Amino acid sequence: MKKKKKKIAGILAVSLLTTTVPWATGFADSPKWTNVNVYEEQDGSKFNSENYDFVKFSKIGAQLKEIEKQSNRIKVEVRGTSADGHPLYVVTIADPTTQGKFGKILALRKQMFKNPGKAQEWIANNQDFKVPIMINGSIHGTEFAGTDAILQLIERFATENDEETKNILANNILIFNVVQNPDGRVDATRFNGQGIDLNRDFITQSQPETRETVELIKEWNPMVFLDTHGYVKNYAPNLQGLIEPCTPPHNPNYEYDLYNKWAYKQAEAMEAQIMSQKDKFSSSTLYQNMKGVYVPQRNDKDGWDDYPPIFTPMYAMYHGAYGHTLETPTNDWDGVRWMYNAIIGALNFATENKQAMISDQIEMFKRGINFDHPFHKDGFFPKAYILPVNEKDPTVTHKAVNHLINNDIEVVQAPKSFTLDGKTYPKGTFIVKMDQAKAGLANTMLWDGEDITNTINAMYDISAWSLPELWGFEAIPTQSEVDVTTTRVNNISEQGSVTGKGPYRIPNSSVQAVKLVNTLLQQGVAVKRDANGDFYTDAAANKISAAVKESGLQIESAQKVPQDAVALTNLKVAILKDGGISKVQSHSGTKLSLKRLGFDVTEVTPVEVAENGLTGFDVFVYSGSSSLITVIASASSKEFGLQNSSQVAKLKANITDFVSRGGKYIAVGGTASQATKTLGLTDDTINVGGSDSNGIVKVDYEGTGLTGGYGQDDIGFVYRPTWYTNTGNDKVAAKYANTDNFFLAGHWRNNRNAKGQAVMVKEQDKDVTLIGLEAGFRDHTDYLFRLLSNAIFEK
Repeated sequence: MKKKKKKIAGILAVSLLTTTVPWATGFADSPKWTNVNVYEEQDGSKFNSENYDFVKFSKIGAQLKEIEKQSNRIKVEVRGTSADGHPLYVVTIADPTTQGKFGKILALRKQMFKNPGKAQEWIANNQDFKVPIMINGSIHGTEFAGTDAILQLIERFATENDEETKNILANNILIFNVVQNPDGRVDATRFNGQGIDLNRDFITQSQPETRETVELIKEWNPMVFLDTHGYVKNYAPNLQGLIEPCTPPHNPNYEYDLYNKWAYKQAEAMEAQIMSQKDKFSSSTLYQNMKGVYVPQRNDKDGWDDYPPIFTPMYAMYHGAYGHTLETPTNDWDGVRWMYNAIIGALNFATENKQAMISDQIEMFKRGINFDHPFHKDGFFPKAYILPVNEKDPTVTHKAVNHLINNDIEVVQAPKSFTLDGKTYPKGTFIVKMDQAKAGLANTMLWDGEDITNTINAMYDISAWSLPELWGFEAIPTQSEVDVTTTRVNNISEQGSVTGKGPYRIPNSSVQAVKLVNTLLQQGVAVKRDANGDFYTDAAANKISAAVKESGLQIESAQKVPQDAVALTNLKVAILKDGGISKVQSHSGTKLSLKRLGFDVTEVTPVEVAENGLTGFDVFVYSGSSSLITVIASASSKEFGLQNSSQVAKLKANITDFVSRGGKYIAVGGTASQATKTLGLTDDTINVGGSDSNGIVKVDYEGTGLTGGYGQDDIGFVYRPTWYTNTGNDKVAAKYANTDNFFLAGHWRNNRNAKGQAVMVKEQDKDVTLIGLEAGFRDHTDYLFRLLSNAIFEK
């Protein structure tokens, strides 16, 4: 599910079919099938209270292959692999006997972005076309019912010929992302093989599964996007399951009037379809007493918002889709039936209203192209963003440009220098003009965000993101017309270089710079680090040139290596593994950050630390729940959680011994800081803000040592904000800015309590560092990753 949270004969239960129908013209070759060892799969989730005989992932490929043999409507593809290497199955179903297989949508799609007015005019005068509808299966691995419903729908629409089926296929192309999270389904966990919740990954797209879904959305620009989840029941009396649209606040970068005009009615249509089939559910009181479905916008005032673009349907909305999260009530075949019926209701509604719905979808693109946003205040959208490039380290800006392009956002580049708003920009500067179809997506990625603390009482997840601020590149908005000769950018491929005779300075300027340092250390190259956090090597140019070339940095000679520079060694880093408390792996973002910085990182469970200690590691990172150092006797946590007080005592003793022998201990975030206090490694007072508080903050960094590469009036990110008092025994390396407006964007009640307070400290009598900022949040806060490397390298 997105938030809060017996077998019967299912409708059209998936079967293995036996007859054969020829391939449809133009379909691609059959995919290569990947088998999963069924014995490695979990029979049920340790984290769900309910389990049923869901279809195992290892069976799905064979089922799709058999269905594919029977129908000229279906195309089955493997569109890449998951983090753990499992196939990502995509099924497209379209009836080639009605209006052609793709029903003119491919030609219409081109017109949507070139001549949206003409596209709308054509639609008004024609019914002879199909619209794409995309259904996403079980992005959370433990929410099995979504994929099971999709398998039933695939069989129906591939093989059945009843009037409802024929009418839907005459008007729609169905795109099924069958199992969006294969790793989670195999392991019966919420997250993928990297421990990432994929339904939080759509602004950054760090995972292969997310990128595959983004490619599908770009390819089809679906008119409707349905994301299958579970499990929500009894949110309101006898309202079972959940169908969006959401409560406020709605992100201001949407053209929300166009979305909500149809999304709310479509939710009601899904609810009506579920209720019309009420007698088909089991005799359980939950379903028999059901009076309807919980629709957040209708039945609540806050707490289930569509504000951040991290969720799949919310991301799809920026591509013009009418996006819905569907949360089935139960983890059983009744839950599958509920999901199946909801999707049928959505398909029938889309069929009945396709002309008006797609016309309004195109209106969103038209508003972007015409820079006409009638429901936004003047000036909300800038005319353009200017993205200058750091010549020595262009890697961050290049990453951003490629990310924008990969999200269907047009980026251009100036071949000559130009002046705008009194400032001169060099040649090579990138520009994102905002008179383009997906202006809302461009703006939500590039804006600074807003402080919505006083707008709403409660938020579900993050309330602020800004790729420029949190990735560390400049994106300067302008309200002036950008009358500059430019060329369109299709992709940036960067290549670093080494110039001069050495010694060579590697600035502490980006993730790629630190990764380069770690690569050199792992290759046996001697590297030193100065008090400002910059790196130096005396190695010959030919010895480092390959690594530098791959890094994308332009490395030059320094006059000399500073006298305060200290030699570095290749360090082994352990990170405490959260195996799934509260259905998440709380350490995963920090783990990915460390890997992207190039460190040798090993996950160790609390049980492993208790039984084996930390011998062989130089650094121990705690970034996760404070419960990891307590007894967690639940069956779901047995593989990683401490089972008794004896193990708790061993863990504490082993960590204390590690620190006393000179090991480096780093805690990231509020819960890890609280655990550090429990471990007796700090006497600081750990102050933590509300559980739904998060956002972008101003931070004053000392600028050397632990905070080399950062400065005054700089940026940080908080999630459950943390600050430290009673820090007399510490070296304070960073504080929240001592100004009333230090909180820049997001949602944080009573944030003034933290104004001017310490947010990054190091104990003076032992190598223990506390970082109150979320330096490795969900592979999202690239700009802050170097706080981790600073803490690791600092002697």
